[in-house]
Amino acid sequence: MKVLIGFDHRGHEAASHLADRLRAHGHESGAHGPQPGETCDYPEIAAYVGRAVVAGEADVGVLIDASGVGMAIAANKVLGVRAASVHDEITAELSKAHTDANVICLSADLLGHRLMEKIIELYLQTTFEGGRHQRRIDKITEIERTHGDT
Repeated sequence: MKVLIGFDHRGHEAASHLADRLRAHGHESGAHGPQPGETCDYPEIAAYVGRAVVAGEADVGVLIDASGVGMAIAANKVLGVRAASVHDEITAELSKAHTDANVICLSADLLGHRLMEKIIELYLQTTFEGGRHQRRIDKITEIERTHGDT
């Protein structure tokens, strides 16, 4: 699977570690973010990764900033992105099984590398359940299509 990791200045170390781990497990992994010591604005990174996922340049995206929340908000502005802020194994599994999230967002400040590894592993292994959940995804897509007008 091709996984694109985006990160801001707070997530550089975690992104580098996770990209190496993903490649060691047979995944294709790239990373996009600032160089060590540089700062950046996370919305630009979230948009880059989100657009790459929607365009099919990556199967899924992983975004890392201080809390995981800002990246999720920004990524969800890209049409076709379903980004979830994930903070444990349960939210990792549900983000895929119930909402078919194509981008997950992690906290560099609150999650350790080992937990991030577990989250990503579980997320990648989980399949979307479809059924009633597909009906809800279709409704989300309709909101996007109509720009929120109901």
